[in-house]
Parts: sequence; structure tokens; C-alpha cells
Amino acid sequence: MREILVVDDNAINRQLAVYLLKRSGYMVHEAESGPQVFEFLRNHKPDVILLDIQLPDMDGVEILKRIRKDGLTKDVKVIALTAHSMYGDKEKFEAAGFDGYLSKPIEPKSFAKQVLELSSS
Repeated sequence: MREILVVDDNAINRQLAVYLLKRSGYMVHEAESGPQVFEFLRNHKPDVILLDIQLPDMDGVEILKRIRKDGLTKDVKVIALTAHSMYGDKEKFEAAGFDGYLSKPIEPKSFAKQVLELSSS
């Protein structure tokens, strides 16, 4: 079973993602801020982190940089989960080091499949 950390400060978005992933058989954890991410990573190493870009305390790109600097988490798949969906955003986030990109709002019928495809590549 794949373990996923969903990071989003919007409770509705986070709950929907968690629900859809759990329904597809994933073990899912939640965080809503950078400090919560790092607290979680002290004791766990998920297979995948779905990381919102716009968070109140630090943005997803900064969180990603810290994850990549840590020897214990540098190889965790991190997928940007963001409302940024302008032309070129996908390439911008992949250039920043994300392993994939999903735009919000998420599509409930295909979300879990998209996560699996991005985390398997």
C-alpha cells in the first residue's frame, strides 16, 4: 500500500483528496502547513507528497527545497497540487524539482489514477 501525505491549507480541498485516495486503497495523512509537513517527516517517510503551492506560512517551492536537502526525504516523490494552471506553470514547477503537477480543482473520477501515474514515473 502506498503512503501519501496531502498538504493543503484549504480543508475542503484536502478532505476531498484524502477521501478519493483512501477510497482507492492508499494510506493517507494530512497536513495544512509547512511546519506540519516537517513534523510529520520526522517520524514518517511517505511514498508521495501532494503539495499545495500557496500555503500561509511558506510556499510549496520552499517546502520542496527543504525536503530535497534532507538526506532522509530527498527521494520522496513530490507532486505539486495547485490552482496555478496558467500556460507554463507545469514546466515551472517541474523545473523547481517537483516530480509532477496536478491542477485544482481536482477531477474526482481520475484523481487517484493521476496520482498513481505521476508517482510511478
